[in-house]
Amino acid sequence: MNIYELQTPSFLLNLDTLETNLKNIQRLCNENNKELWPMTKTHKSTYIAKLQRDYGAKGFLVGTIDEAEAFVNAGLDNICLAYPIVSKANIGRVIDLAKKSRVIISFDGEDGARLFNDELKKENLTMEYLIIINCGLNRLGVSPNDSINLAKKISRYSNLKLIGISTHPGQVYGVSSGEQISEVSKQESESLKIAKDNLITDSFDISIVATGSTPTFFDVVTDPNINILRPGNYPFYDNIQLSLNVCEESKCSLTVLGTIISNPRDDLFIIDVGSKCLGLDKGAHASTLINGFGKVKDHNELEIIGLSEEVGKIRITSETDLKIGDKIQIIPNHSCSCANMTDYIIGFRNDIVENIIDVDVRGNSTKPNLI
Repeated sequence: MNIYELQTPSFLLNLDTLETNLKNIQRLCNENNKELWPMTKTHKSTYIAKLQRDYGAKGFLVGTIDEAEAFVNAGLDNICLAYPIVSKANIGRVIDLAKKSRVIISFDGEDGARLFNDELKKENLTMEYLIIINCGLNRLGVSPNDSINLAKKISRYSNLKLIGISTHPGQVYGVSSGEQISEVSKQESESLKIAKDNLITDSFDISIVATGSTPTFFDVVTDPNINILRPGNYPFYDNIQLSLNVCEESKCSLTVLGTIISNPRDDLFIIDVGSKCLGLDKGAHASTLINGFGKVKDHNELEIIGLSEEVGKIRITSETDLKIGDKIQIIPNHSCSCANMTDYIIGFRNDIVENIIDVDVRGNSTKPNLI
């Protein structure tokens, strides 16, 4: 079946482009003696995670316990939780996973570590952890110079073992131009080096220095102080990455297929793709570089100016040969959010449908047992 015969809206994934993206990032890691532990919240798919593993990824960074459980059950190893886990129910789920596979947890405070340690004691189990470093995002993490104080506090808990540090330079998505990415990369590298050097000087064993974002990846992949890189968006890329000049349009593998359903004015199309497919955000940190709510592939004369839940408005800015009934592909502003809008993505090559890829870890995929 040709993709343009599909019902709309449909979520499409160009498999050739996907695989090229995966191979290119893995190659850069290999060439620079770095391990790749991709952030999987982008795709939430065991299929794509296994592709990443097959191409050389050594582990996975996850945003939810659901992701961790799905990947462990799929036979994937070396799972790191990006955020602190503190509720008793969630701690129990993580401990159950740690009995089956290597699971690394992350902390930025003593209280969360104490809660986790209390539960680990009951199971007579020790778990490895990373200290989260704040490199300028000002969300999670301790300052590089405060890492020693936190390491000393948590070292009192015998069921937790410090193995390294991590950070996320998410502030890169708020820059006003692609040229400013290097400034964020510098913050990222310097913060990790300060924390690493301080901890090692104080006799802490730091075997992992991890960081990750797709925009800064290309700067920090050569940094000798970093040994694990954890970008997330690179399998798909998106309009945000385009706006930062991180990639070209040809590297955007995920699109939404829609049909032009109305032409109420000479300068306006209505499409059957709305916010429940594309989302309304312009990135986690509201990038000012984005115009509209997605980019119509191969049609620079079109601008998506508004989204209702099921339909979208497209401004026609110059002459176009499109008409009612024609189908278009839209590159989402934020592919991580877009992929989470669907249970499956249609994989294709050369416009021919090849397979259906389940987005099998979206939402709260693990239902509670009420018995």
